[in-house]
Amino acid sequence: MKYAIISDIHANLEALEAVRQEIDRISPDAVLCLGDLIGYGGAPNECVRLTRDIASLVIAGNHDFGVVGLTDISYFNRYAREAISWTAENLAEDEAAYIKALPLTHAEGDDFRIVHATPRNPARWNYIFTHEQALEEFTAFTERACFIGHSHQPRIFELMDAETIIVNSDRATLRDGRRYLINVGSVGQPRDGDPRASMCVYDQEHCEVSIRRIEYDIEGAKKRIIDAGLPQVLADRLSWGE
Repeated sequence: MKYAIISDIHANLEALEAVRQEIDRISPDAVLCLGDLIGYGGAPNECVRLTRDIASLVIAGNHDFGVVGLTDISYFNRYAREAISWTAENLAEDEAAYIKALPLTHAEGDDFRIVHATPRNPARWNYIFTHEQALEEFTAFTERACFIGHSHQPRIFELMDAETIIVNSDRATLRDGRRYLINVGSVGQPRDGDPRASMCVYDQEHCEVSIRRIEYDIEGAKKRIIDAGLPQVLADRLSWGE
């Protein structure tokens, strides 16, 4: 099986459409989405519908559940809360019902698990940035690999033994006796200094994982945010990749 894995679309239709073109080019057997279809961007309904069209499995992110009232948003920054409020007002009934029914995690046999934030506490929406945080999370799943999003920063943690982790930036070969925690990055709002959309390809047959970056119409996405009356900073940051 070959999987295309996407996450953190954040209602950025221009980015999602570009990623869809790359997915069509790759022609995977299945597309998985790790959540946060909405929030921040100006095309929530369009992104939910397009994700439903291309993905065979979708799980929930914190912004998804925040919009439909299934998680606390008091810890969100004020720009994120403004976007949540705007999205809640503009999200169609069918799309809201779809979001409410999304699961928090899914395991594909013994091979891999998917979750938006962390395998240990999926509904707590914690982040994984450091080696120490990654080590804790490796104890929370039994599969060979776990694919995550949430931080908007692509990163591949490779557990060599009980205490040793190496970090791969954009590709890795999954080796016997080792385990992996793979952040696939963000389609719609990258935060690693690279404004291009991010996605992951997992070639199960060849045991290969790669992060792909895709150019998209950033100016179009920014205009959509501004035209919606959302905070200017949400548009500006797309150019920075931060």
